[in-house]
Amino acid sequence: MLNQGRLHQGFYRNGPSHRDGADVSFQDIRKLFNFSTITVGRWVTREEQQIAANLFFDALYDLAAILNVNEQVISLNGSLSLAFGSGGQKNSSAHYNSAKRQLALAKNAGAGALAHEWFHAFDHYIAPRMFTGIGSGDFASHAWLDNADLIDHPLNRRLSNCFSKLFLDQNKPNDYFVRSVEADRALKMYYYAMPQEMAARAFEACVQDHEIKNAFLVQGTKKSTEARLGIYPHGNLRIVLNEALMLYFYQLGVAISRKQT
Repeated sequence: MLNQGRLHQGFYRNGPSHRDGADVSFQDIRKLFNFSTITVGRWVTREEQQIAANLFFDALYDLAAILNVNEQVISLNGSLSLAFGSGGQKNSSAHYNSAKRQLALAKNAGAGALAHEWFHAFDHYIAPRMFTGIGSGDFASHAWLDNADLIDHPLNRRLSNCFSKLFLDQNKPNDYFVRSVEADRALKMYYYAMPQEMAARAFEACVQDHEIKNAFLVQGTKKSTEARLGIYPHGNLRIVLNEALMLYFYQLGVAISRKQT
Protein backbone atom coordinates (compact mmCIF):
# COMPACT_ATOMS: atom_id res chain seq x y z
CA MET A 1 0.00 0.00 0.00
CA LEU A 2 1.14 3.49 -0.80
CA ASN A 3 0.97 4.98 2.69
CA GLN A 4 3.78 7.03 4.17
CA GLY A 5 5.51 4.01 5.64
CA ARG A 6 5.28 2.12 2.38
CA LEU A 7 6.61 5.11 0.47
CA HIS A 8 9.71 5.19 2.65
CA GLN A 9 10.30 1.48 2.12
CA GLY A 10 10.58 2.09 -1.61
CA PHE A 11 9.62 -0.03 -4.60
CA TYR A 12 11.87 -2.48 -6.37
CA ARG A 13 13.18 -1.38 -9.74
CA ASN A 14 16.23 -2.36 -11.77
CA GLY A 15 15.95 0.02 -14.70
CA PRO A 16 18.46 2.63 -15.85
CA SER A 17 19.01 5.83 -13.90
CA HIS A 18 16.71 8.58 -15.15
CA ARG A 19 17.35 11.19 -12.46
CA ASP A 20 20.92 10.41 -11.36
CA GLY A 21 19.69 10.53 -7.77
CA ALA A 22 18.25 14.04 -8.06
CA ASP A 23 14.76 14.93 -6.89
CA VAL A 24 12.20 15.97 -9.49
CA SER A 25 8.82 17.66 -9.19
CA PHE A 26 5.43 16.94 -10.72
CA GLN A 27 5.95 20.16 -12.66
CA ASP A 28 9.11 18.64 -14.19
CA ILE A 29 7.09 15.58 -15.17
CA ARG A 30 4.34 17.67 -16.74
CA LYS A 31 6.83 19.64 -18.83
CA LEU A 32 9.02 16.73 -19.93
CA PHE A 33 6.13 14.49 -20.94
CA ASN A 34 3.76 17.30 -21.95
CA PHE A 35 0.90 16.03 -19.80
CA SER A 36 -2.21 18.17 -20.07
CA THR A 37 -2.41 18.72 -16.30
CA ILE A 38 -1.14 17.09 -13.12
CA THR A 39 -3.23 17.40 -9.96
CA VAL A 40 -1.99 16.55 -6.47
CA GLY A 41 -4.48 16.09 -3.65
CA ARG A 42 -4.67 18.55 -0.79
CA TRP A 43 -3.99 15.80 1.78
CA VAL A 44 -0.66 14.85 0.18
CA THR A 45 2.15 16.22 2.34
CA ARG A 46 5.17 17.93 0.82
CA GLU A 47 7.34 14.93 1.71
CA GLU A 48 4.86 12.46 0.17
CA GLN A 49 4.64 14.63 -2.93
CA GLN A 50 8.40 14.57 -3.38
CA ILE A 51 8.68 10.80 -2.98
CA ALA A 52 5.71 10.25 -5.30
CA ALA A 53 7.11 12.59 -7.98
CA ASN A 54 10.36 10.60 -8.06
CA LEU A 55 8.40 7.33 -8.27
CA PHE A 56 6.20 8.61 -11.11
CA PHE A 57 9.20 9.99 -12.98
CA ASP A 58 11.12 6.72 -12.86
CA ALA A 59 8.04 4.63 -13.66
CA LEU A 60 7.00 6.73 -16.66
CA TYR A 61 10.50 6.71 -18.12
CA ASP A 62 10.74 2.97 -17.45
CA LEU A 63 7.47 2.52 -19.34
CA ALA A 64 8.80 4.57 -22.25
CA ALA A 65 11.95 2.43 -22.31
CA ILE A 66 9.99 -0.83 -22.14
CA LEU A 67 7.73 0.20 -25.02
CA ASN A 68 10.48 1.88 -27.08
CA VAL A 69 8.45 5.08 -27.36
CA ASN A 70 9.06 8.74 -26.52
CA GLU A 71 7.47 11.02 -23.94
CA GLN A 72 4.75 12.19 -26.34
CA VAL A 73 3.39 8.66 -26.58
CA ILE A 74 3.29 8.36 -22.79
CA SER A 75 1.27 11.59 -22.49
CA LEU A 76 -0.85 10.53 -25.49
CA ASN A 77 0.25 13.55 -27.49
CA GLY A 78 -0.34 15.88 -24.57
CA SER A 79 -3.97 14.84 -24.06
CA LEU A 80 -3.56 12.82 -20.84
CA SER A 81 -3.83 14.27 -17.34
CA LEU A 82 -2.44 12.74 -14.14
CA ALA A 83 -3.73 12.92 -10.59
CA PHE A 84 -2.15 11.70 -7.37
CA GLY A 85 -4.24 11.55 -4.21
CA SER A 86 -7.02 13.31 -6.11
CA GLY A 87 -9.64 12.49 -8.73
CA GLY A 88 -10.03 8.82 -7.88
CA GLN A 89 -13.17 6.76 -7.34
CA LYS A 90 -14.48 5.42 -4.06
CA ASN A 91 -13.19 1.90 -3.31
CA SER A 92 -10.74 2.14 -6.21
CA SER A 93 -6.97 2.42 -5.76
CA ALA A 94 -6.52 3.66 -9.33
CA HIS A 95 -8.85 4.91 -12.01
CA TYR A 96 -8.92 6.22 -15.57
CA ASN A 97 -11.64 8.82 -16.13
CA SER A 98 -12.42 8.82 -19.85
CA ALA A 99 -14.54 12.00 -19.64
CA LYS A 100 -11.61 13.94 -18.15
CA ARG A 101 -8.89 11.85 -19.86
CA GLN A 102 -7.34 11.62 -16.42
CA LEU A 103 -5.30 8.79 -14.86
CA ALA A 104 -5.63 8.92 -11.07
CA LEU A 105 -3.72 6.97 -8.43
CA ALA A 106 -4.89 6.96 -4.82
CA LYS A 107 -2.33 8.17 -2.30
CA ASN A 108 -2.60 5.11 -0.09
CA ALA A 109 -3.13 2.24 -2.53
CA GLY A 110 -2.29 3.14 -6.12
CA ALA A 111 1.17 1.61 -6.38
CA GLY A 112 1.57 -1.01 -9.06
CA ALA A 113 -1.50 0.10 -11.03
CA LEU A 114 0.13 2.70 -13.26
CA ALA A 115 0.69 0.43 -16.27
CA HIS A 116 -2.87 -0.92 -16.10
CA GLU A 117 -4.46 2.52 -15.97
CA TRP A 118 -2.12 3.90 -18.64
CA PHE A 119 -3.31 1.24 -21.07
CA HIS A 120 -6.93 2.21 -20.34
CA ALA A 121 -5.95 5.75 -21.34
CA PHE A 122 -4.19 4.52 -24.47
CA ASP A 123 -7.09 2.19 -25.36
CA HIS A 124 -9.45 5.18 -25.14
CA TYR A 125 -7.13 7.56 -27.00
CA ILE A 126 -6.49 5.20 -29.93
CA ALA A 127 -10.14 4.20 -30.46
CA PRO A 128 -11.20 7.06 -32.81
CA ARG A 129 -7.86 6.78 -34.62
CA MET A 130 -8.45 3.07 -35.19
CA PHE A 131 -12.19 2.87 -35.92
CA THR A 132 -14.90 4.95 -37.54
CA GLY A 133 -18.34 5.65 -36.14
CA ILE A 134 -17.63 5.15 -32.44
CA GLY A 135 -18.59 7.20 -29.41
CA SER A 136 -16.37 9.58 -27.44
CA GLY A 137 -16.20 7.22 -24.48
CA ASP A 138 -15.43 4.06 -26.42
CA PHE A 139 -12.32 1.93 -26.04
CA ALA A 140 -10.55 0.37 -29.03
CA SER A 141 -10.57 -3.09 -27.44
CA HIS A 142 -14.35 -2.95 -26.98
CA ALA A 143 -14.89 -1.51 -30.45
CA TRP A 144 -12.82 -4.33 -31.97
CA LEU A 145 -14.94 -6.96 -30.24
CA ASP A 146 -18.06 -5.15 -31.51
CA ASN A 147 -16.72 -5.38 -35.09
CA ALA A 148 -16.43 -1.61 -35.56
CA ASP A 149 -15.12 -0.43 -38.94
CA LEU A 150 -11.31 -0.46 -38.90
CA ILE A 151 -9.46 2.51 -40.40
CA ASP A 152 -6.99 0.88 -42.78
CA HIS A 153 -3.45 1.62 -41.60
CA PRO A 154 -0.50 -0.70 -40.90
CA LEU A 155 -0.45 0.21 -37.20
CA ASN A 156 -4.19 -0.32 -36.88
CA ARG A 157 -3.89 -3.72 -38.51
CA ARG A 158 -1.08 -4.57 -36.10
CA LEU A 159 -3.14 -3.58 -33.04
CA SER A 160 -6.14 -5.42 -34.47
CA ASN A 161 -3.95 -8.50 -34.59
CA CYS A 162 -3.13 -8.00 -30.90
CA PHE A 163 -6.84 -7.88 -30.05
CA SER A 164 -7.52 -10.98 -32.11
CA LYS A 165 -4.92 -12.92 -30.08
CA LEU A 166 -6.26 -11.34 -26.89
CA PHE A 167 -9.83 -12.55 -27.28
CA LEU A 168 -9.99 -15.41 -29.77
CA ASP A 169 -8.59 -18.81 -30.63
CA GLN A 170 -9.66 -19.96 -34.10
CA ASN A 171 -12.58 -17.49 -34.03
CA LYS A 172 -13.85 -18.78 -30.69
CA PRO A 173 -13.41 -17.22 -27.22
CA ASN A 174 -9.96 -18.23 -26.00
CA ASP A 175 -9.04 -19.63 -22.61
CA TYR A 176 -8.23 -16.15 -21.24
CA PHE A 177 -11.69 -14.90 -22.22
CA VAL A 178 -13.38 -17.99 -20.74
CA ARG A 179 -11.48 -17.69 -17.44
CA SER A 180 -12.37 -14.00 -17.20
CA VAL A 181 -16.06 -14.81 -17.70
CA GLU A 182 -15.86 -17.60 -15.12
CA ALA A 183 -14.27 -15.23 -12.59
CA ASP A 184 -17.11 -12.76 -13.09
CA ARG A 185 -19.69 -15.50 -12.75
CA ALA A 186 -18.13 -16.70 -9.49
CA LEU A 187 -18.06 -13.16 -8.11
CA LYS A 188 -21.51 -12.26 -9.52
CA MET A 189 -20.23 -9.20 -11.37
CA TYR A 190 -19.24 -7.98 -14.82
CA TYR A 191 -15.73 -6.64 -14.61
CA TYR A 192 -12.91 -9.06 -15.45
CA ALA A 193 -14.47 -10.01 -18.81
CA MET A 194 -14.92 -6.40 -19.94
CA PRO A 195 -12.82 -6.06 -23.11
CA GLN A 196 -10.96 -2.99 -21.85
CA GLU A 197 -10.13 -4.75 -18.56
CA MET A 198 -8.88 -7.86 -20.35
CA ALA A 199 -6.71 -5.65 -22.58
CA ALA A 200 -5.29 -3.67 -19.66
CA ARG A 201 -4.43 -6.85 -17.74
CA ALA A 202 -2.69 -8.32 -20.79
CA PHE A 203 -0.69 -5.10 -21.11
CA GLU A 204 0.20 -5.24 -17.39
CA ALA A 205 1.49 -8.77 -17.83
CA CYS A 206 3.55 -7.72 -20.84
CA VAL A 207 5.14 -4.87 -18.89
CA GLN A 208 5.84 -6.97 -15.80
CA ASP A 209 7.48 -9.69 -17.89
CA HIS A 210 10.00 -7.23 -19.36
CA GLU A 211 13.57 -7.31 -18.08
CA ILE A 212 13.11 -3.75 -16.75
CA LYS A 213 11.29 -4.17 -13.43
CA ASN A 214 9.44 -1.44 -11.56
CA ALA A 215 7.01 -2.36 -8.78
CA PHE A 216 5.46 1.12 -8.74
CA LEU A 217 4.65 0.75 -12.43
CA VAL A 218 3.25 -2.78 -12.27
CA GLN A 219 3.02 -5.69 -9.86
CA GLY A 220 0.69 -8.59 -9.12
CA THR A 221 0.24 -10.27 -12.51
CA LYS A 222 1.95 -13.46 -11.32
CA LYS A 223 1.42 -14.06 -7.59
CA SER A 224 -1.54 -11.91 -6.53
CA THR A 225 -5.04 -13.04 -5.56
CA GLU A 226 -6.17 -11.96 -9.03
CA ALA A 227 -3.41 -13.99 -10.66
CA ARG A 228 -4.52 -17.05 -8.67
CA LEU A 229 -8.04 -16.47 -10.00
CA GLY A 230 -6.57 -17.00 -13.45
CA ILE A 231 -7.59 -13.63 -14.84
CA TYR A 232 -4.19 -12.78 -16.35
CA PRO A 233 -2.90 -14.37 -19.55
CA HIS A 234 -0.57 -17.26 -18.85
CA GLY A 235 1.38 -19.96 -20.63
CA ASN A 236 1.88 -19.73 -24.38
CA LEU A 237 -0.85 -17.12 -24.80
CA ARG A 238 1.00 -14.75 -22.48
CA ILE A 239 4.17 -15.16 -24.54
CA VAL A 240 2.29 -14.61 -27.80
CA LEU A 241 0.48 -11.53 -26.48
CA ASN A 242 3.70 -10.07 -25.06
CA GLU A 243 5.42 -10.41 -28.43
CA ALA A 244 2.45 -8.91 -30.31
CA LEU A 245 2.11 -5.93 -27.97
CA MET A 246 5.84 -5.21 -27.90
CA LEU A 247 5.99 -5.32 -31.71
CA TYR A 248 3.04 -2.94 -31.99
CA PHE A 249 4.52 -0.36 -29.64
CA TYR A 250 7.95 -0.67 -31.22
CA GLN A 251 6.46 0.04 -34.64
CA LEU A 252 4.38 2.88 -33.21
CA GLY A 253 7.53 4.41 -31.72
CA VAL A 254 9.41 4.11 -35.02
CA ALA A 255 6.53 5.67 -36.96
CA ILE A 256 6.31 8.64 -34.57
CA SER A 257 10.08 9.16 -34.60
CA ARG A 258 10.10 9.26 -38.39
CA LYS A 259 7.18 11.69 -38.40
CA GLN A 260 9.03 14.04 -36.04
CA THR A 261 12.28 14.10 -38.06
